[in-house]
Amino acid sequence: MNRLKDLRTALALCVLPLIALAQTPGRTMTEQKTVYSFAMKTIDGKERPLSEYRGNVLLVVNVASRCGSTPQYKDLQAVYEKYKERGLRILAFPANNFGGQEPGTDKEIMEFCETNYNVSFDMFSKISVKGEDQHPLYRYLTKESPFQGEVKWNFQKYLVDRKGNVVAMFPTKIKPTDKELEQRLEALLNDTM
Repeated sequence: MNRLKDLRTALALCVLPLIALAQTPGRTMTEQKTVYSFAMKTIDGKERPLSEYRGNVLLVVNVASRCGSTPQYKDLQAVYEKYKERGLRILAFPANNFGGQEPGTDKEIMEFCETNYNVSFDMFSKISVKGEDQHPLYRYLTKESPFQGEVKWNFQKYLVDRKGNVVAMFPTKIKPTDKELEQRLEALLNDTM
């Protein structure tokens, strides 16, 4: 009988803290996965946890230098300049997954972006956005976010709220300056949490 009582006591000591944790406001028993769960390498080779962007609205874009949509760099820069003071951050991920349209090294890509488009938003090291070598961030975006489905082409855009949740996806044909995208951006930037 004492053994059963000891077992119940031990079980209570294990379960009660978990119940208390689950009832603590703002906490869950398992933290929800968001874009903040990932760390990425910047285009200049430094490790950056995406949690550093907490509280900002993010536009996550896979980019390429030799694509028919490459002029969207100009639009991305214009949107960044317009909204950066309100908390917009653009995270650009060069990828060579579509027709070999991003063959350069990180250094070559950055030189191209600075020279041709005066890019000042955040550029990251080249990654794969689909296929067997798909980066875990893009695996999350395409398989675990509410906007599941393979990345179709360069300059596909994911919009992320100030809490790190993916809230929209825009295909290549929707430019960063299109009314539809800017309206969603405005709404998210107006929400200060």
